[in-house]
Amino acid sequence: MNLRAQRRFETQRAIQAHAVRLFTERGYDATTVAGVAEAAGVSPMTVYRHFPTKEDLVLVDQHSELVAERVAASPPGQPLAHRIGTALVESASALTGDSQEQFLLARLELMISTPALRARHLDNHYALQQAIVTALGDDATDPFLAKATASACLAVMHTALVRWAEEDGRPHLPDLIAGALAAAFGDPTPPR
Repeated sequence: MNLRAQRRFETQRAIQAHAVRLFTERGYDATTVAGVAEAAGVSPMTVYRHFPTKEDLVLVDQHSELVAERVAASPPGQPLAHRIGTALVESASALTGDSQEQFLLARLELMISTPALRARHLDNHYALQQAIVTALGDDATDPFLAKATASACLAVMHTALVRWAEEDGRPHLPDLIAGALAAAFGDPTPPR
């Protein structure tokens, strides 16, 4: 990542961290983009440059790219559920490292409790499904089966994420996702 991209990323993370904190403290509907900008020490225009909508302040992340990269790097020829499940577990490991777990938990709790965010989350879910199918490449010889498998894996992951939030982040998230995938698919991911 070059210096400019690094600064952009750091600015996005700072804005998003202030937004999530304010949404948690004051409520999503009671917090304005102008309030987020003020807390982050930037202009409202800077916030909109990085996050075109208020919902994006919670929902925008690198998860789709991370999962797609891991799916694309997985060995072809394995069962689709195994490739996708392994990518989801590995991505969860990457996202919960480096003290990011509490931030991820706060974002997830906001997504679960805020109707406008739940609706947008479904859009992100569909985009992630498409990214996974694209990353499968030639292994997605039957696009319908690839989409169905990706959707099923994502539904299982969503169920694990909700459980993780309900238990206030106490279970180890990658293990929770791996266990849920194993229950649904008969162990599509390697043991952790």
